[in-house]
Amino acid sequence: MIVSEKITKNQDGSLNVPDKPIIPFIEGDGTGPDIFRASRRVIDTAVKKAYAGKKEIQWLELLVGEKGFQHTGEWLSNEALATINDHIIAIKGPLSTPVGKGIRSLNVTIRQKLDLYACIRPVQYISPVPSPMKYPEKVNMVVFRENTEDVYAGIEWPSGSPEAERMTQFLKESMHVDIPALSGIGIKPMSPSNSKRLVKAAISYAISHGLPSVTLMHKGNIMKFTEGAFCKWGYDVAKEMFQQQTITEQEVFEKFNGKIPTGRVLIKDRIADQLFQQILLRPDEYHVIATPNLNGDYISDALAAQVGGLGMAPGANVGDNCAVFEATHGTAPKYAGLDKVNPSSLILSGAMMLDYMGWKEAAAKIRTGLQKAIEQKKVTYDLARQMEGATEVKCSQFAECIIQAIETMS
Repeated sequence: MIVSEKITKNQDGSLNVPDKPIIPFIEGDGTGPDIFRASRRVIDTAVKKAYAGKKEIQWLELLVGEKGFQHTGEWLSNEALATINDHIIAIKGPLSTPVGKGIRSLNVTIRQKLDLYACIRPVQYISPVPSPMKYPEKVNMVVFRENTEDVYAGIEWPSGSPEAERMTQFLKESMHVDIPALSGIGIKPMSPSNSKRLVKAAISYAISHGLPSVTLMHKGNIMKFTEGAFCKWGYDVAKEMFQQQTITEQEVFEKFNGKIPTGRVLIKDRIADQLFQQILLRPDEYHVIATPNLNGDYISDALAAQVGGLGMAPGANVGDNCAVFEATHGTAPKYAGLDKVNPSSLILSGAMMLDYMGWKEAAAKIRTGLQKAIEQKKVTYDLARQMEGATEVKCSQFAECIIQAIETMS
Protein backbone atom coordinates (compact mmCIF):
# COMPACT_ATOMS: atom_id res chain seq x y z
CA MET A 1 0.00 0.00 0.00
CA ILE A 2 1.36 3.43 -1.00
CA VAL A 3 1.32 6.00 1.80
CA SER A 4 0.17 9.55 0.99
CA GLU A 5 2.72 12.27 1.72
CA LYS A 6 3.19 15.95 1.04
CA ILE A 7 5.72 17.19 -1.49
CA THR A 8 8.59 19.02 0.20
CA LYS A 9 11.46 21.22 -0.95
CA ASN A 10 15.18 20.88 -0.40
CA GLN A 11 17.36 23.86 0.51
CA ASP A 12 18.47 24.19 -3.11
CA GLY A 13 14.85 24.48 -4.25
CA SER A 14 14.57 20.98 -5.74
CA LEU A 15 11.49 18.91 -4.93
CA ASN A 16 11.08 15.76 -2.89
CA VAL A 17 8.13 14.04 -4.56
CA PRO A 18 6.84 10.89 -2.83
CA ASP A 19 5.24 8.03 -4.78
CA LYS A 20 1.79 9.15 -3.58
CA PRO A 21 1.91 12.94 -3.32
CA ILE A 22 -1.05 14.90 -1.97
CA ILE A 23 -2.08 17.43 -4.62
CA PRO A 24 -4.65 20.11 -3.67
CA PHE A 25 -7.14 20.95 -6.41
CA ILE A 26 -9.83 23.55 -7.07
CA GLU A 27 -12.57 22.37 -9.43
CA GLY A 28 -13.41 25.89 -10.53
CA ASP A 29 -16.64 27.62 -11.45
CA GLY A 30 -18.93 27.28 -14.47
CA THR A 31 -17.53 24.51 -16.62
CA GLY A 32 -14.75 23.90 -14.10
CA PRO A 33 -16.25 20.71 -12.56
CA ASP A 34 -16.78 19.18 -16.01
CA ILE A 35 -13.25 19.79 -17.23
CA PHE A 36 -11.63 18.88 -13.92
CA ARG A 37 -13.39 15.50 -13.76
CA ALA A 38 -12.22 14.76 -17.29
CA SER A 39 -8.68 15.98 -16.64
CA ARG A 40 -8.31 14.07 -13.40
CA ARG A 41 -9.19 10.81 -15.11
CA VAL A 42 -6.64 11.44 -17.85
CA ILE A 43 -3.89 12.40 -15.37
CA ASP A 44 -4.56 9.37 -13.16
CA THR A 45 -4.53 7.04 -16.16
CA ALA A 46 -1.24 8.45 -17.47
CA VAL A 47 0.43 8.10 -14.05
CA LYS A 48 -0.80 4.53 -13.61
CA LYS A 49 0.31 3.55 -17.12
CA ALA A 50 3.72 5.25 -16.88
CA TYR A 51 4.66 3.73 -13.53
CA ALA A 52 2.70 0.44 -13.54
CA GLY A 53 0.71 1.43 -10.48
CA LYS A 54 3.78 2.25 -8.37
CA LYS A 55 2.92 5.94 -8.27
CA GLU A 56 -0.41 7.73 -7.85
CA ILE A 57 -1.80 11.10 -6.86
CA GLN A 58 -3.85 11.62 -3.71
CA TRP A 59 -6.22 14.46 -4.59
CA LEU A 60 -7.24 17.00 -1.92
CA GLU A 61 -10.14 19.30 -2.79
CA LEU A 62 -10.09 22.96 -1.75
CA LEU A 63 -13.40 24.83 -1.60
CA VAL A 64 -12.69 28.03 -3.52
CA GLY A 65 -14.85 30.21 -5.75
CA GLU A 66 -18.62 29.74 -5.96
CA LYS A 67 -18.40 26.33 -4.28
CA GLY A 68 -16.37 27.80 -1.45
CA PHE A 69 -18.84 30.66 -0.97
CA GLN A 70 -21.79 28.24 -0.90
CA HIS A 71 -20.18 25.95 1.68
CA THR A 72 -18.12 28.32 3.85
CA GLY A 73 -19.23 31.85 3.03
CA GLU A 74 -15.75 32.65 1.70
CA TRP A 75 -14.71 32.89 -1.94
CA LEU A 76 -11.06 32.29 -1.08
CA SER A 77 -10.12 31.37 2.48
CA ASN A 78 -6.77 31.87 4.15
CA GLU A 79 -6.89 28.16 4.92
CA ALA A 80 -7.03 27.29 1.21
CA LEU A 81 -4.07 29.58 0.48
CA ALA A 82 -2.10 28.08 3.36
CA THR A 83 -2.85 24.55 2.11
CA ILE A 84 -1.51 25.35 -1.36
CA ASN A 85 1.60 26.94 0.12
CA ASP A 86 2.14 23.96 2.42
CA HIS A 87 1.71 21.34 -0.33
CA ILE A 88 3.99 23.11 -2.87
CA ILE A 89 1.88 22.16 -5.93
CA ALA A 90 -1.81 22.62 -6.77
CA ILE A 91 -4.03 22.60 -9.85
CA LYS A 92 -7.21 24.54 -10.54
CA GLY A 93 -10.03 25.03 -13.00
CA PRO A 94 -11.28 28.49 -14.06
CA LEU A 95 -12.73 30.83 -11.42
CA SER A 96 -15.41 33.50 -11.95
CA THR A 97 -14.47 37.18 -12.06
CA PRO A 98 -17.24 39.80 -12.40
CA VAL A 99 -16.52 42.64 -14.86
CA GLY A 100 -16.63 46.17 -13.46
CA LYS A 101 -18.11 45.20 -10.10
CA GLY A 102 -18.22 42.60 -7.33
CA ILE A 103 -15.31 40.57 -5.95
CA ARG A 104 -11.76 41.05 -7.11
CA SER A 105 -10.35 38.40 -9.44
CA LEU A 106 -9.65 35.25 -7.43
CA ASN A 107 -7.06 34.22 -10.00
CA VAL A 108 -5.11 37.45 -9.45
CA THR A 109 -5.54 37.21 -5.68
CA ILE A 110 -4.14 33.66 -5.57
CA ARG A 111 -1.12 34.74 -7.62
CA GLN A 112 -0.43 37.78 -5.48
CA LYS A 113 -1.10 36.24 -2.06
CA LEU A 114 1.20 33.27 -2.82
CA ASP A 115 3.71 35.44 -4.71
CA LEU A 116 3.39 33.30 -7.84
CA TYR A 117 5.27 35.86 -9.86
CA ALA A 118 5.78 33.94 -13.11
CA CYS A 119 2.78 33.00 -15.23
CA ILE A 120 4.24 30.42 -17.62
CA ARG A 121 2.23 29.61 -20.74
CA PRO A 122 3.76 27.29 -23.35
CA VAL A 123 2.03 27.48 -26.72
CA GLN A 124 2.71 24.74 -29.27
CA TYR A 125 0.68 23.45 -32.18
CA ILE A 126 -0.78 19.95 -31.92
CA SER A 127 -1.59 18.41 -35.31
CA PRO A 128 -4.26 18.27 -36.73
CA VAL A 129 -6.01 20.93 -34.61
CA PRO A 130 -7.68 23.46 -36.93
CA SER A 131 -5.89 26.81 -37.04
CA PRO A 132 -6.37 30.13 -38.89
CA MET A 133 -2.64 30.08 -39.70
CA LYS A 134 -0.99 28.72 -42.84
CA TYR A 135 1.89 27.23 -40.88
CA PRO A 136 0.72 26.77 -37.27
CA GLU A 137 3.48 24.21 -36.71
CA LYS A 138 5.92 27.15 -36.58
CA VAL A 139 4.30 28.35 -33.35
CA ASN A 140 6.30 26.99 -30.41
CA MET A 141 6.82 29.61 -27.71
CA VAL A 142 6.78 29.92 -23.94
CA VAL A 143 5.42 33.14 -22.44
CA PHE A 144 6.77 34.26 -19.05
CA ARG A 145 4.30 36.85 -17.83
CA GLU A 146 5.02 38.90 -14.69
CA ASN A 147 2.15 38.15 -12.35
CA THR A 148 2.19 40.52 -9.40
CA GLU A 149 2.23 44.13 -10.56
CA ASP A 150 1.57 46.39 -13.60
CA VAL A 151 -2.09 47.44 -13.88
CA TYR A 152 -3.05 44.06 -12.38
CA ALA A 153 -1.86 45.30 -9.00
CA GLY A 154 -5.46 46.46 -8.57
CA ILE A 155 -4.58 49.96 -7.36
CA GLU A 156 -7.48 51.96 -8.78
CA TRP A 157 -10.41 54.15 -7.76
CA PRO A 158 -13.76 54.62 -9.56
CA SER A 159 -14.92 57.76 -11.32
CA GLY A 160 -16.37 60.29 -8.89
CA SER A 161 -15.00 58.60 -5.77
CA PRO A 162 -13.33 60.76 -3.07
CA GLU A 163 -10.09 58.82 -3.63
CA ALA A 164 -10.08 59.47 -7.38
CA GLU A 165 -10.88 63.13 -6.84
CA ARG A 166 -8.08 63.45 -4.29
CA MET A 167 -5.61 61.75 -6.65
CA THR A 168 -6.73 63.97 -9.54
CA GLN A 169 -6.22 67.06 -7.41
CA PHE A 170 -2.77 65.88 -6.31
CA LEU A 171 -1.69 65.20 -9.89
CA LYS A 172 -2.89 68.62 -11.03
CA GLU A 173 -1.51 70.67 -8.16
CA SER A 174 1.71 68.83 -7.30
CA MET A 175 2.70 67.10 -10.54
CA HIS A 176 1.21 69.60 -13.04
CA VAL A 177 -0.65 66.84 -14.88
CA ASP A 178 -4.04 67.69 -16.39
CA ILE A 179 -6.64 65.00 -15.71
CA PRO A 180 -10.22 65.20 -17.14
CA ALA A 181 -12.95 65.62 -14.55
CA LEU A 182 -14.54 62.47 -13.13
CA SER A 183 -11.73 60.24 -14.37
CA GLY A 184 -11.29 56.81 -12.91
CA ILE A 185 -7.69 56.53 -11.72
CA GLY A 186 -5.38 53.52 -11.84
CA ILE A 187 -1.73 53.10 -10.84
CA LYS A 188 0.76 51.02 -12.84
CA PRO A 189 3.65 50.01 -10.54
CA MET A 190 6.62 48.13 -12.02
CA SER A 191 9.64 47.44 -9.85
CA PRO A 192 13.20 46.36 -10.62
CA SER A 193 13.04 43.46 -8.14
CA ASN A 194 9.87 41.90 -9.54
CA SER A 195 10.80 42.53 -13.16
CA LYS A 196 14.28 41.07 -12.72
CA ARG A 197 13.15 37.86 -11.04
CA LEU A 198 10.67 37.25 -13.87
CA VAL A 199 13.34 37.75 -16.55
CA LYS A 200 15.76 35.60 -14.57
CA ALA A 201 13.19 32.77 -14.60
CA ALA A 202 12.68 33.17 -18.35
CA ILE A 203 16.39 33.10 -19.17
CA SER A 204 16.98 30.15 -16.84
CA TYR A 205 14.20 28.27 -18.62
CA ALA A 206 15.67 29.00 -22.05
CA ILE A 207 19.11 27.80 -20.94
CA SER A 208 17.85 24.62 -19.25
CA HIS A 209 15.63 23.72 -22.23
CA GLY A 210 18.17 24.56 -24.93
CA LEU A 211 16.06 27.32 -26.49
CA PRO A 212 17.79 29.88 -28.75
CA SER A 213 16.28 33.19 -27.63
CA VAL A 214 14.49 35.27 -25.02
CA THR A 215 12.52 38.29 -26.19
CA LEU A 216 11.70 41.16 -23.80
CA MET A 217 8.23 42.40 -24.80
CA HIS A 218 7.38 45.97 -23.76
CA LYS A 219 5.79 49.27 -24.75
CA GLY A 220 8.79 51.28 -23.59
CA ASN A 221 8.61 53.78 -26.44
CA ILE A 222 5.52 55.28 -24.75
CA MET A 223 5.66 54.13 -21.10
CA LYS A 224 9.35 54.84 -20.67
CA PHE A 225 9.66 54.55 -16.89
CA THR A 226 7.55 51.41 -16.45
CA GLU A 227 7.70 49.22 -19.54
CA GLY A 228 10.86 50.86 -20.78
CA ALA A 229 12.43 50.18 -17.40
CA PHE A 230 11.28 46.53 -17.61
CA CYS A 231 13.25 46.20 -20.84
CA LYS A 232 16.36 47.82 -19.33
CA TRP A 233 16.16 45.67 -16.20
CA GLY A 234 15.82 42.58 -18.40
CA TYR A 235 19.09 43.35 -20.17
CA ASP A 236 20.69 44.05 -16.79
CA VAL A 237 19.70 40.56 -15.60
CA ALA A 238 21.27 38.95 -18.66
CA LYS A 239 24.51 40.88 -18.15
CA GLU A 240 24.72 40.48 -14.37
CA MET A 241 23.59 36.85 -13.98
CA PHE A 242 24.06 35.11 -17.35
CA GLN A 243 26.94 36.89 -19.07
CA GLN A 244 28.62 33.68 -20.23
CA GLN A 245 25.40 32.05 -21.48
CA THR A 246 23.68 34.97 -23.23
CA ILE A 247 24.37 37.54 -25.91
CA THR A 248 22.43 40.58 -27.14
CA GLU A 249 21.47 41.36 -30.73
CA GLN A 250 23.72 44.40 -30.65
CA GLU A 251 26.70 42.27 -29.59
CA VAL A 252 25.96 39.70 -32.31
CA PHE A 253 26.16 42.33 -35.05
CA GLU A 254 29.01 44.36 -33.58
CA LYS A 255 31.30 41.49 -32.53
CA PHE A 256 30.23 38.35 -34.41
CA ASN A 257 29.21 39.61 -37.85
CA GLY A 258 25.56 38.75 -37.29
CA LYS A 259 26.14 35.10 -36.33
CA ILE A 260 25.13 33.95 -32.87
CA PRO A 261 27.97 32.08 -31.12
CA THR A 262 27.26 28.43 -30.35
CA GLY A 263 25.80 27.83 -26.91
CA ARG A 264 24.60 31.40 -26.34
CA VAL A 265 20.97 32.42 -25.78
CA LEU A 266 20.08 35.52 -27.79
CA ILE A 267 18.51 38.31 -25.69
CA LYS A 268 16.43 40.74 -27.73
CA ASP A 269 13.53 43.12 -27.19
CA ARG A 270 10.48 44.05 -29.22
CA ILE A 271 7.84 46.75 -28.87
CA ALA A 272 4.53 45.08 -27.97
CA ASP A 273 2.60 46.02 -31.13
CA GLN A 274 5.54 44.97 -33.30
CA LEU A 275 5.71 41.59 -31.58
CA PHE A 276 2.03 40.97 -32.27
CA GLN A 277 2.89 41.23 -35.97
CA GLN A 278 6.00 39.11 -35.63
CA ILE A 279 4.23 36.15 -34.00
CA LEU A 280 1.99 36.06 -37.08
CA LEU A 281 4.57 36.69 -39.77
CA ARG A 282 7.74 35.08 -38.34
CA PRO A 283 6.73 32.94 -35.35
CA ASP A 284 9.67 30.55 -35.67
CA GLU A 285 12.06 33.39 -34.71
CA TYR A 286 10.65 33.57 -31.17
CA HIS A 287 11.03 31.01 -28.41
CA VAL A 288 10.72 32.48 -24.90
CA ILE A 289 8.89 35.78 -24.35
CA ALA A 290 9.37 37.68 -21.07
CA THR A 291 6.77 40.38 -20.55
CA PRO A 292 4.97 42.57 -18.05
CA ASN A 293 1.55 41.49 -16.83
CA LEU A 294 -0.93 43.04 -19.26
CA ASN A 295 1.17 42.40 -22.37
CA GLY A 296 1.57 38.80 -21.28
CA ASP A 297 -2.17 38.34 -20.95
CA TYR A 298 -2.76 39.59 -24.49
CA ILE A 299 0.14 37.85 -26.23
CA SER A 300 -0.51 34.44 -24.67
CA ASP A 301 -4.17 34.54 -25.73
CA ALA A 302 -3.21 35.68 -29.24
CA LEU A 303 -0.72 32.81 -29.52
CA ALA A 304 -3.34 30.35 -28.26
CA ALA A 305 -5.67 31.47 -31.06
CA GLN A 306 -3.00 30.51 -33.59
CA VAL A 307 -2.92 26.90 -32.37
CA GLY A 308 -6.64 26.27 -31.91
CA GLY A 309 -7.81 28.58 -29.13
CA LEU A 310 -7.65 28.87 -25.36
CA GLY A 311 -9.03 25.36 -25.03
CA MET A 312 -5.61 24.12 -26.17
CA ALA A 313 -3.49 26.43 -23.99
CA PRO A 314 -2.02 25.27 -20.65
CA GLY A 315 -0.62 27.49 -17.94
CA ALA A 316 1.15 27.61 -14.59
CA ASN A 317 1.70 30.26 -11.94
CA VAL A 318 5.06 29.65 -10.30
CA GLY A 319 6.82 31.27 -7.37
CA ASP A 320 9.86 30.45 -5.32
CA ASN A 321 7.88 28.35 -2.85
CA CYS A 322 4.91 26.87 -4.71
CA ALA A 323 3.16 26.55 -8.07
CA VAL A 324 -0.47 26.48 -9.20
CA PHE A 325 -1.30 24.94 -12.58
CA GLU A 326 -4.49 26.11 -14.25
CA ALA A 327 -6.74 26.22 -17.29
CA THR A 328 -6.07 29.51 -19.08
CA HIS A 329 -9.64 30.04 -20.30
CA GLY A 330 -12.68 31.38 -18.44
CA THR A 331 -15.63 29.67 -16.77
CA ALA A 332 -18.05 29.71 -19.78
CA PRO A 333 -21.08 29.64 -17.42
CA LYS A 334 -23.60 29.07 -20.22
CA TYR A 335 -22.05 25.62 -20.73
CA ALA A 336 -21.85 24.76 -17.01
CA GLY A 337 -22.91 21.20 -16.29
CA LEU A 338 -23.48 20.38 -19.97
CA ASP A 339 -20.38 18.15 -20.32
CA LYS A 340 -19.57 20.08 -23.48
CA VAL A 341 -16.37 22.12 -23.38
CA ASN A 342 -12.84 21.17 -24.36
CA PRO A 343 -10.81 19.98 -21.33
CA SER A 344 -7.46 20.11 -23.17
CA SER A 345 -6.22 23.30 -21.49
CA LEU A 346 -6.48 21.77 -18.03
CA ILE A 347 -5.26 18.37 -19.25
CA LEU A 348 -2.13 19.97 -20.72
CA SER A 349 -1.70 22.02 -17.54
CA GLY A 350 -1.76 18.69 -15.72
CA ALA A 351 1.05 17.51 -18.00
CA MET A 352 3.00 20.67 -17.08
CA MET A 353 2.40 19.82 -13.43
CA LEU A 354 3.75 16.31 -13.88
CA ASP A 355 6.85 17.70 -15.63
CA TYR A 356 7.35 20.07 -12.69
CA MET A 357 7.13 17.09 -10.33
CA GLY A 358 9.70 15.18 -12.37
CA TRP A 359 7.11 12.66 -13.61
CA LYS A 360 8.01 13.33 -17.23
CA GLU A 361 7.06 9.86 -18.50
CA ALA A 362 3.44 10.40 -17.43
CA ALA A 363 3.42 13.92 -18.90
CA ALA A 364 4.64 12.57 -22.25
CA LYS A 365 1.85 9.99 -22.30
CA ILE A 366 -0.76 12.71 -21.77
CA ARG A 367 0.53 14.78 -24.68
CA THR A 368 0.79 11.77 -26.99
CA GLY A 369 -2.65 10.53 -25.95
CA LEU A 370 -4.18 13.94 -26.61
CA GLN A 371 -2.65 14.11 -30.07
CA LYS A 372 -3.85 10.60 -30.94
CA ALA A 373 -7.39 11.46 -29.81
CA ILE A 374 -7.43 14.57 -31.99
CA GLU A 375 -6.10 12.57 -34.94
CA GLN A 376 -9.18 10.33 -34.62
CA LYS A 377 -11.28 13.49 -35.15
CA LYS A 378 -13.51 12.71 -32.17
CA VAL A 379 -13.36 16.14 -30.55
CA THR A 380 -15.38 18.65 -28.56
CA TYR A 381 -17.58 21.23 -30.29
CA ASP A 382 -14.96 24.01 -30.48
CA LEU A 383 -12.68 21.83 -32.61
CA ALA A 384 -15.40 19.88 -34.41
CA ARG A 385 -16.93 22.99 -35.96
CA GLN A 386 -13.56 23.84 -37.54
CA MET A 387 -12.40 20.33 -38.47
CA GLU A 388 -13.69 18.73 -41.65
CA GLY A 389 -15.05 15.22 -41.09
CA ALA A 390 -14.93 15.48 -37.30
CA THR A 391 -17.38 13.88 -34.89
CA GLU A 392 -18.46 16.09 -32.01
CA VAL A 393 -18.21 14.38 -28.61
CA LYS A 394 -18.80 15.45 -25.03
CA CYS A 395 -16.08 16.61 -22.67
CA SER A 396 -16.11 13.27 -20.82
CA GLN A 397 -16.11 11.31 -24.10
CA PHE A 398 -13.12 13.22 -25.38
CA ALA A 399 -11.30 12.39 -22.14
CA GLU A 400 -12.22 8.74 -22.69
CA CYS A 401 -10.66 8.86 -26.17
CA ILE A 402 -7.42 10.16 -24.63
CA ILE A 403 -7.53 7.50 -21.93
CA GLN A 404 -7.98 4.73 -24.49
CA ALA A 405 -5.02 6.07 -26.45
CA ILE A 406 -2.86 6.12 -23.30
CA GLU A 407 -3.89 2.60 -22.27
CA THR A 408 -2.88 1.16 -25.65
CA MET A 409 0.64 2.63 -25.46
CA SER A 410 3.57 0.33 -24.85
